[in-house]
Parts: sequence; structure tokens; C-alpha cells
Amino acid sequence: MATANNAERSLRLVSKAAKIVEHFTSAHPSVTERMQKGKALRANIPRSNLADYAAPEKRRDPVAILEEQARTRLPQLVPVRYARMLASPFAFLRGGAAIMAQDLSPSPVTGIFVQACGDMHVANFGVFASAERNLVFGINDFDETLPGPWEWDLKRLVASAVVAGRFVGADRESCESFSRAVVSVYRRHIREYAETGYLATWYATIRENDLLNAVAGNMRRRVEKYLAKAKKGTHLQVLEKMTDLVDNKQRIVESAPFVVRESHTQQGTPIKKALGVFLEQYLASLSPDRRILISRYQIMDVARKVVGVGSVGTRCWVAFMQGLDNRDPLFLQLKEAQPSILARYLKAPVFENQGFRVVSGQRLIQGAPDILLGWGTVEGINFYIRQLRDMKGGYEFDPKSSRVEGIQTYCALCGWALALAHAKSGDAAMIAGYAGKSEALDDALTKFAFAYAEQNERDYEQLQKAARTHRVKVSKVA
Repeated sequence: MATANNAERSLRLVSKAAKIVEHFTSAHPSVTERMQKGKALRANIPRSNLADYAAPEKRRDPVAILEEQARTRLPQLVPVRYARMLASPFAFLRGGAAIMAQDLSPSPVTGIFVQACGDMHVANFGVFASAERNLVFGINDFDETLPGPWEWDLKRLVASAVVAGRFVGADRESCESFSRAVVSVYRRHIREYAETGYLATWYATIRENDLLNAVAGNMRRRVEKYLAKAKKGTHLQVLEKMTDLVDNKQRIVESAPFVVRESHTQQGTPIKKALGVFLEQYLASLSPDRRILISRYQIMDVARKVVGVGSVGTRCWVAFMQGLDNRDPLFLQLKEAQPSILARYLKAPVFENQGFRVVSGQRLIQGAPDILLGWGTVEGINFYIRQLRDMKGGYEFDPKSSRVEGIQTYCALCGWALALAHAKSGDAAMIAGYAGKSEALDDALTKFAFAYAEQNERDYEQLQKAARTHRVKVSKVA
């Protein structure tokens, strides 16, 4: 019996090896062929169909979706999440990725999959440092990443452009220009990447010079200041802002409920013991060279920290570490990774650790991922790890200072960054063939963006009502 099983296993291995060899030795379809295949998809899914938005027949109550998420979060922080989401319809959209996921799930798609961001909106982009210490622009949040339809990312992005435009007081014409900037630039760059070598696309980033070349005049000076500010956002700056001398030792400053030092985990495990379990797994997730680097640092302090809008209530910790001396600080963020909000609507891969899902997705589509990305588990909670701040900077949508020209340029950069992410993980030629060179896709998605902005405002009003009637508890501080 054992001999028969061994023979069967050997046959499977030979068959698998043959398929691998066939893949690498067979001719692949050309760019032109794949573009034509993408273009042919318009026969079944016309681009105009992407304009349609209709709420699902059995649409779940948006507040109920938020309440469902709250069940797996720290109860004392859920009111803070609601407070942050109630700040504006734009803040609500940022925190309501799970709501929009259900609305996108029945929408028509071409069937072309990419590594989707899953929570694609205009506030989830920014600059950050590459391993070579150069500033690059790209997506900076991957908590919901999962293989999915490219259309879902683009639809959420254009909707957010309109919602953000309304938030800062822009008129309809301006908001339309924001949406069109996203789609037109996405189309142009996805076509460029379709005709770019795979290795060149993999190495491609949106660099500091690309940002400066995208603007002119007074805007250029503002971008230069923005980049200069980002370059100052190092671990030394975090050290200055987040720590202070306590009993002659540098410690993280508490600011309840946003930054709190805990002695035990939720399940009563001493923090030092839980940290040991976690570090063992984190080190195992790193490559040997990164493991050597991180092992040279000493942990000085650990505290729980509230981050983001939609993420509020998930478990998040900050580890303050010191290397050579007090001029060599390192801050790591340990953030809980729950299943992607897209998973219930897709036939998704099964991940033993959701932190691994986040890290692998980020490495695939970000272009210049954090060198210290890793993952681990403590008491059944999955985490992923990244540097808390490493020359990071983001655009601030402010009704007092944001200008139409600046937002339009920024939205164009977001479209470019999304095209690059999709080109790295999906078939850029097929997407480019479907998207085409005309403004048909721009027209359709802009119509969708305005329709969904209206839906978002109705949902925002539902959360306002839930707060007024005390269905949900809202913190007085956010």
C-alpha cells in the first residue's frame, strides 16, 4: 500500500513539474493579442455599464455593518471610531470600506483580477522612503488587500475623489475634473505599463522628480515644501514627539485613550511574555539579513496606539527601540490584521495568518515596501509589522487650504499610482485594451462616482441618526 501511495505521489510531482516546464517554455500571448482580448470584453460588459449604481436588493443596513465589525474590536475604542467617521461624509467613506464592498460586489466586472488594495481612496496615498532613502509616491494602506477585480479599486477611488471634493467645498464641475483626472491618467499609464518590460515595471516607482514635474509655478513650491517636510519625518522626529524622559529613561508618553501603556494583554498575559512570543514569529517572517539588522536593537518601551479612521478599535501597538545610542531610534508599529472586507464577496485564497496576507500584498503592489515588513500572532490575533514613520507624508484635504488645481493634480497622481499597482499584479495589456484610448471609461466612472457619493451621504446620515438615538455610543474626543 505504501509503495502504491509513493508511486502516486511521484506521478503527481512529475505532472506538476511538466506543467511548470510547459509554462516557462511555451510562447505567451503578445501585448497586442492581450489588448485585443481586453477590448473584446466590451461586447459582454460595455464600458458604459460601469456607470450604473444600484443598491443591492438585500442591502444590509450600513450601521449594522459597522456594528458587526465592532464585535471584534476593543470595545472601549469603538466610540472613538464612530466619532472619527462622523467628522464628515469624507471621513465616513474612509471608515466605511466594508459598506462599499457590499455595494460593489454585485456590480458588472470584466473578470480581470489584480492584487486589489481593497480600501482604495484618495487619503490612502502618500510619499515614503524607499530602501535607497529616496522619496516615492504610492499607495500606503494595505489592510484590506486581496486578489480582486481592478474595477472595484478604481470605482472606490473615483468615488472618494468626488466625496473629498465636496468635503473641501468644490463645485460639481471641479469634482468631475477630479474623477476624470483619476481615470484618464490611470488609462494612460496602464497602457504604458502594458508595453513596458516586466522587470522594468517591477522596478518602476513614482519618484520625487515625477511629482515636481507634474506641477508648476506656485504649486511647485508647495510640493517642494511638502517633500522637505516628509524628509524630516524620521524616527528621530517620532522620538521627539512620542517620548520623554521618565526616571532618567526615554519612554513613550501616554495620552489616553489614544496612547496607553499596558501591563497585560486583553487575556491577561504579561506584555513582556506576549512580546517574546510575538518577536519569535516576527523574526521568523523576516529574511536573514533583516533579522540581523533588527536584532541589533533593544526594546525600550511598548504602548497601545489608536490609528486611522476605519482601523480604530483594532489592536495596534508601538514598540520604541534603540540601536547604537539615543540618536539611533526605531519605532515599529504592530497592527492587527483581520480578514479582508473583500473576502466575503470573492473566492479568495485561505490565509493562515492575515498579517502575511497584508505583507505579501504590499510587497507585490507597493513598489518600494518597508524593509522591516513582517507578521506574527499573539493569543490568536494576527498582526503585521512596519516602521511607524519613515519619511512618510500625505496630502491633507482641508476646506480652508485645499485648491482645485492642487486636488486635480493629486488625483491624477493617485490614478498613476493605482495603474502601477495593477500593472505589477495583473494583466496591464488586457486592462488597457478594455479601458481604451477614448473617454468612454472616464464618462462611465465619473457618473458612478457622483451616484455613489449620494449613497455615501445617505449612509452618513444613517450613522448620524444612530448617534442621535444612542444606537451607537460616540466618544467626545476623536
